[in-house]
Amino acid sequence: MRDAVLLYITTGTHDEAVRIARILVEERLAASANISDRVRSIYRWAGKVQDAAESVLILKTAAARVPAVTARVKQLHSYECPCILAFAVNGGSADYLAWIAAETAPEQEGPMR
Repeated sequence: MRDAVLLYITTGTHDEAVRIARILVEERLAASANISDRVRSIYRWAGKVQDAAESVLILKTAAARVPAVTARVKQLHSYECPCILAFAVNGGSADYLAWIAAETAPEQEGPMR
């Protein structure tokens, strides 16, 4: 699978990162998520330099899912303009990449046997 993607997203709190991650994995938009807390972010917003504590959410998904993930994060996120960056994965464990593809594939209609 050459179409795996890592999404880098910042959130205002740990709880917000957990909530977004859980929803995206439950909805099969992401295969998994990692959350790193207590990141210090310095950026310009509304004409002022901001200095804030944030959490970083890293999602693993398929490239085809990026537009849907981006739209869903915007719905769930507290920020007016959340940081959502996609990075293509150029290699890695074939088994893990296949797992990402399987976990983010749309669910089949009807019973699976």
